[in-house]
Order: sequence, then C-alpha cells, then structure tokens
Amino acid sequence: MTADHLEPASLELLRQFDSCSVANAIETFGVRLRNSGFTDSRVHCLFEDFPPLVGYAATIQVRTSDPPMEGESYYYRLDWLEHVLSVPAPRILVMQDADRHPGLGSFIGDVHANILRALGCTGVVTNGAVRNVEALRALEFQAFAGNLSVSHAFAHIFDFGKPVEIAHLQVRPGDLLHGDRHGVQTVPLEIARKIPDMARKMIAEEKELIDLCRSDGFTTEKLRLAVSALAAKRKRSKG
Repeated sequence: MTADHLEPASLELLRQFDSCSVANAIETFGVRLRNSGFTDSRVHCLFEDFPPLVGYAATIQVRTSDPPMEGESYYYRLDWLEHVLSVPAPRILVMQDADRHPGLGSFIGDVHANILRALGCTGVVTNGAVRNVEALRALEFQAFAGNLSVSHAFAHIFDFGKPVEIAHLQVRPGDLLHGDRHGVQTVPLEIARKIPDMARKMIAEEKELIDLCRSDGFTTEKLRLAVSALAAKRKRSKG
C-alpha cells in the first residue's frame, strides 16, 4: 500500500475496536480539535449489531426534493461510478443530501445497495434518507442515515468526488472512516497505524479505574490517587 492507504491487516486491526476507543486514541495524538472529525446526533446507525465499518470514502452530492424543470424525473448519470472505483477498497459511499431540508427522498435502496456492493462498497453514510432496510441488512450493507423514506422522490446526483459535510463531519474523497452504533469518524492516515496499540493501552488503563470502582475497597481517596497517577503516567509518555 502507499502512504495514503493502509494494508488490509491494519484495517482489520482498526475493525476490532469500537468507535469510542478509536476516538479516545485519536485524541492523544493532538492532530485535530476534539470537537471535530465525527458525526453528530443527526445521523444514526441502522444496524447496531453489525461490526465496525472501516473503509475509504467515495463522495457524492444529491438532491431529492424538487422536480426537474422539464420531464418527469432527472437523467440517471453513471459517471459517478468511476469515482467510486477510483477510491481504494474497502469503499464507503459518503452521500450529502444538499437540500435545505435533507431526507425527503432516498437515493439508496435495494438496487443501489447491490450496485455499491458490486463496486466494493460495504456501507453508506448520509445526512439524508435510505430505504429497503431489510434488503440492506441481508446484504450486510451498513447504513448511517438521517432518516428513512418510503420514496426516492426526485433523488438525483448533481456532483461527486468533492469534499462533503455530513452532520458536522467533513469528509474528503479517500478519507479513512470508522463507524459503529456510536457514529462515524475520520481516522487521520498519518496516525492510523498507531491507533490499535494506543487503544489497547487506554482500554487497559480505564479497566484499572473501573475495577477500582467495582471493588469492595473503593474510596474516593483511592480514586483520586489513581486518577492522578494515570494523568502523570500519560504526561510522562508524551514527554
């Protein structure tokens, strides 16, 4: 793999951790502000029992609300498929519904989920709508969406291959994504290989505090000392 992409084994290691553990690990490297890099509550995970979704972003922009000036529906373009294939696998379609009130109609249903599966995509992230939920589950095609919709309405692609914003998360084509029931985040490629080791370390440190809280000998004084010791340990590791 190039410096811009991880080898499959590294992607699989990331997939072993929940998104909260990945987010905790990212924070320790100080590569971005802690209030950025992840989706907010406007986007929901449809299949919370699925394993974490990990892959590279292919981006499109759609609108669904307004009918075309002429004719009954918009022309269905196919040039966006080449953009999807230009992104390394595993691929995740990141779809911004650019309507003022997104999510009236759904571009993603059973047909497009099958198309995307054939193109090496394992899921979709959108601030808009999806539909045919059971068909998506049968495909094991993960979906993060703002809502469900019964209809595709006037759904059509008007642009692709450009940066998009989904529920507070800014995504560029080729960005590495990680998501589960808690939400979706970008994983900075420059630290991505370091995330698993850092996540394991932090999980072990948190377990010590949790075990103390559950022990018969718990006192607030012991907790204060343990928290102080952990803070000092992390400060030394950064030094």
